[in-house]
Amino acid sequence: MSLIPPPNVDAFSTLEWGRVDLSRVPHVPVPPPGPLSRDQHARCTRYFKGLSTQVKLFPVAFESGAGCVLRDVDGNEYIDFSSGIYVTTLGHCHPKISEAIARSASQLMNAHDFTTPIKTRLMEKLAEVLPGDLTGYQLYDSGTTAVEAGLRVLRAATGKHETVSCFNDYHGKTYGAVSLGHIRSHVYGAVRGPGSHMVPRPDPYRPMWTKPDGSIDTDQYLSFYGQYLDKGTVGSVAGFVLEPIQGWGGSVMPPDDFFPKLRRFCDARKILLMADEVLTGWGRTGKWLCLEHWGVVPDVVTIGKGFGNGFPVTCVAVREPFKESFESISASSSYGGNPMACAAALAATEVIEDEGLLAHAETLGEIALRRMQKIRDAHKIVGDVRAKGCLMGIELVKDRTTKEPFDHAGTLVYQKAFRKGLAWIPAGHILRMSPPIVMDEDTLLKGLDLIEEAIGETARELGYS
Repeated sequence: MSLIPPPNVDAFSTLEWGRVDLSRVPHVPVPPPGPLSRDQHARCTRYFKGLSTQVKLFPVAFESGAGCVLRDVDGNEYIDFSSGIYVTTLGHCHPKISEAIARSASQLMNAHDFTTPIKTRLMEKLAEVLPGDLTGYQLYDSGTTAVEAGLRVLRAATGKHETVSCFNDYHGKTYGAVSLGHIRSHVYGAVRGPGSHMVPRPDPYRPMWTKPDGSIDTDQYLSFYGQYLDKGTVGSVAGFVLEPIQGWGGSVMPPDDFFPKLRRFCDARKILLMADEVLTGWGRTGKWLCLEHWGVVPDVVTIGKGFGNGFPVTCVAVREPFKESFESISASSSYGGNPMACAAALAATEVIEDEGLLAHAETLGEIALRRMQKIRDAHKIVGDVRAKGCLMGIELVKDRTTKEPFDHAGTLVYQKAFRKGLAWIPAGHILRMSPPIVMDEDTLLKGLDLIEEAIGETARELGYS
């Protein structure tokens, strides 16, 4: 029986649709990865290469999904704590979004960057929901492409060419985006892109600079940035580029004073602030943009992943004084802004807005943090926990005093919880969670129970109980 509901969108409640029957799910009758998954995986990977770590560690083959549930080809059903890697923010196969895409696909698939009614409606909706004067937009089909366009906007708007980004940030896999991040591979060349600089960012659990009371000293980071700009650049910095919360780096949250101070720092030096919100934006943390938690409006922002709830659509949004810079960067693309993409993004935005899902996501984050704090207190291999909305992390350590990362434990916990019926994301010693923001409280807590069971089993297995 297919999990996918019929696309009847009349009187539809996303929160009711996202609710999971915990008497039925998780349901793991065949120890995963089961024989059909293994067969599908072997046949596919004979040709398909370059897999992510999460697939290599747990090669199941999924066949369907609905709301917060995934089903594999062996009939196992899982609670989804991944959202397809932060993408299906509103759950799998949301009927309103599926219906909007299907309607557009039957009417008009692509008209390059000509105006269409659905694009006009999306542009007007973006102007309604985005904070401040973020009023210039261009659409793309991947987060990396949006980041590259954002970099071109920075340079066009300022006439400068250098960028500053942060250790352990992730911005994509093309050359310019890679030059902003932590990816290292010989295929990108022996050096980063010209003018690409990196600095440390505040991590409250692993601070580089602290105050006498042991708390993180954000001012020391900003002081270092000033010195670095003066001594380590050629004085042509166009923009400071960073994720509001590090995703690939392990759901690392900044201290609350960091972004307001960074905004003032950039303004004082006539440097533009570019936020990569491909992962953190569009409801994931309980706001349209994560930076809204700290009352900060970036000059340039990239939006993606949950923007189309799985359909490949991304956006670069630019503040009013800089939006004409799009005209000088050859901004258009073959697939960006196609009618299907606009339909998906508009439908996702309307669902979030109409059904109050931003507030629901924030509430889930508060519930998760309280539960994870209890997990931390009960298991000595848990060093830190954090959550903002439905973006969560648990950091595993060998020793709470030294904070030595426990990568092997992270791998075991990931695999054990998956076998119990939790589909989620590995990140070395940091357990990453991004459940759909439509999840109900009981399902959220059930997923965290499965993680705690896996942590306890792993600690005993490794002699840390």
